[in-house]
Amino acid sequence: MKKQFERFLPTNFDWKSAIAFSKLTGITGAAQLLIQAIGLLSGIIVIRLLSTDQYAYYTLANTMLGTMVVLADGGIAAGVMAQAGRVYQNKERLGVVLNTGLELRRKFAVGSLIIAAPVLIYLLVHQGAGWGYAILILLSLIPAFYAALSGAIFMMPFKLRQDIKPLQRNLVVESISRFLLIFSLILLPWAFIAILSAGLPRIYANIRLRILSASAADWSQKSDKAVRQSILKMVKRLMPGAIYYCVSGQISIWLISFFGNTEAVAQIGALGRIAIMLSVINTLFATLVYPRYARLPEIKGLLTKRYLLIISALLTITVVLVSLVYVFSDQILWVLGPEYSRLNYELALSVSASSIALMSGATFILTTHRGWAIHPGLSIPVSILAIVSGAILLNVSTLVGVLIFNIYVVSAQFLLNSAFLIFKLNTFSSQPFSASD
Repeated sequence: MKKQFERFLPTNFDWKSAIAFSKLTGITGAAQLLIQAIGLLSGIIVIRLLSTDQYAYYTLANTMLGTMVVLADGGIAAGVMAQAGRVYQNKERLGVVLNTGLELRRKFAVGSLIIAAPVLIYLLVHQGAGWGYAILILLSLIPAFYAALSGAIFMMPFKLRQDIKPLQRNLVVESISRFLLIFSLILLPWAFIAILSAGLPRIYANIRLRILSASAADWSQKSDKAVRQSILKMVKRLMPGAIYYCVSGQISIWLISFFGNTEAVAQIGALGRIAIMLSVINTLFATLVYPRYARLPEIKGLLTKRYLLIISALLTITVVLVSLVYVFSDQILWVLGPEYSRLNYELALSVSASSIALMSGATFILTTHRGWAIHPGLSIPVSILAIVSGAILLNVSTLVGVLIFNIYVVSAQFLLNSAFLIFKLNTFSSQPFSASD
């Protein structure tokens, strides 16, 4: 079989590397299919067990959790990955970089909580939750928020070294634990219980990750001033964009929260749950592809070829996925429940927006993994122009209008991120590379 394909491949094709990568892809893909299947089933159970009002509160809380995490990071993870990619084979230096990142994230978390907490409470009260219940939901977010601060850092040693099995095993345990806790909603069908059911397993998973990663990173190392300055340099570039993303990244939820009712909030949250299937693709690429891109030498031809290959693969996958969702929309909506039937067109729009956002996010991650960051003086005005023009051209008071608006905005972000990456690649002088790279 191998000889049959050799004449179609370069003479120096690296079979060993190709086979090793295929095995990693298989392990990660199988684990992610299981994890996301459990996650999708857990999400459907939450939708089914919570009332429309409670699911609206749950949607708002999870949206704000994403905002809090982005603010607490502000580009720290990107800076850490850029630094860690250079020293990942040195246990002590890797420990220094990772601990410096964790220290910065904890400090940023305080400011994130101070900013986000009042906004979440206001939105919950605006949608009909009492003050006491709104505060209870906020408190239930803290375990998930705390876990999110460190989880991405703890995963880096595994991703950089491509030590995938223990990472995937840990994620499977976390998913199963969350799935089992979800059934507590049968007795206590409240939004804050669903939030706690997701947050507590993540804390346990992070404890395991730190223990397992001790062979690759020396966690006893102290933070380093020089490393901190390098990371903060990246943060200065990315923080304005992160603040902007907190508004634009979930703008469909914010618009519905202000101009719609709890039913509309629940609907857009439920439709977004279907897009979790894209998480399989995102996690697969984040684990196997993006870290490898960070390790590539600075050769224009090689970096350009790999970027086009990655985006082409994502485009093909998402086009197929959106087509399948549209064809089987009746069956998918039946799973969500009768409250969400007849949203066929809206479902296709929601998954389309998530697909474009996936490609935009991939381009952004590939850029920051190389240590590049688009100047906020360019990115924010362009993005604001997209939001303002979209709000003028489209009717954002309806669910369909908001979803089309979301597609418009994420498309503009994808074009901007792609243009910047191509610009950075063109700053390199062309250098030859072998087909086996």
